[in-house]
This record gives sequence, structure tokens and C-alpha cells, in this order.
Amino acid sequence: MNDLYIDFASAPYIGFHSDLRRLMCQMSERALRISAQLNAGYHEPSEVRALFSDLTGREVDESFRLFTPFYTDFGRNIIVGKNVFINMGCKFQDQGGIFVGDGTFIGHNCVIATLNHCENPAHRGNMIARPVHIGRDVWIGANVTILGGVSIGDGAIIGAGAVVTHDVPANSVAMGVPARVVRKVKMDEKFGANSEVNLSENLGKNSA
Repeated sequence: MNDLYIDFASAPYIGFHSDLRRLMCQMSERALRISAQLNAGYHEPSEVRALFSDLTGREVDESFRLFTPFYTDFGRNIIVGKNVFINMGCKFQDQGGIFVGDGTFIGHNCVIATLNHCENPAHRGNMIARPVHIGRDVWIGANVTILGGVSIGDGAIIGAGAVVTHDVPANSVAMGVPARVVRKVKMDEKFGANSEVNLSENLGKNSA
């Protein structure tokens, strides 16, 4: 397994006719091929991890879970920690780098986009790559879009449908378009063993 991270974000921009862009296009074909395999029919969790490891070029932990379909046009610049869960329909444009910390949950149909284009129409083919850093134990709701250059702190929550254009501090709840911090995460919630027991009992009754 090759750990091949390509630091596009260190370049001021990626020219439309540059060697960097040609490399990006070559790697995209590989990512699209593996993504198609990943999304073709049902795979056991171990098979999903193996394909995702091949896609990213680095072994993922046994605790990693991904519900397909999943889409990326690069793949090599995705780095995920332990106990990460990615739900169905997510799209990662990872040329700028996507870093996901341990224990993070990413909801349905999330888009993480690390590429931008120059505003000037004469140079709009040039691209600007910026990384996205997602901390530990982050909860990202369904249909969230996260743009390049954003860092989301440990323990944060991003509400469903938000568009994240700026950094979100640790243990904060952000929502809206563009996303804004609305409050701190409730740290006093407690769910003990009794809740789990009652749930198990109810499930048992429903299946009887």
C-alpha cells in the first residue's frame, strides 16, 4: 500500500495547462475506477475498508465504517482516523486535502470541496487548493457543504444543510447558510446504561 499524499495546497494555484493539473487528471481516472468498484453492489464491511484503503493509498482502521455510495475524483488526499463513520451519498473533492479526526460522524450527502477557481474569467481555468481539517468527535449533519480552507474544531456539531465557509471552534454548534455558530455544545447530557437496556428490551418486544 502506497501512502502518496500530493500537496497541491502548497502551490499558489494550479494552472490549467500545468503539470500539476495533468497529474491531477491522471489520478482522477484511477479514483473514478476504484469508486465505481466501491459502489457496484453490496460489499462486506471488510471489503469496503479494503477498497477505501486502495482508494486513499493508506490502510484504514478496522473501526472505520462507510455506507456506499461514496464519490471522489482524487482519493489520495483523504486521511481518516479511527471510529470514523461516513454515511451514504457523500462526495469528497480532496485534492487540497481532507483530514478527518477520530470518532467523527459525517451524515448523508455531505460535500467537502477543497478546490476553488480564480474569479477572473480570463484565468478561471486555474484552480486553488486548500485543505479541510475536521477534528475529533465532530458530528456533521446531512447535506452539509464544507469549503476549502476550513477547520472544524474537536467536538463541534454542524447542523443539516449548512454551508461552512469559515472555521468553527471546538465544542460549538454551527448552522445555516453561511454557517454561523449559534451556541456551545451541551456538555451536561448524560445517557447511562439504563437507556441502552430499555432500548434493547423494546427491540426484543417488537421482533417477538
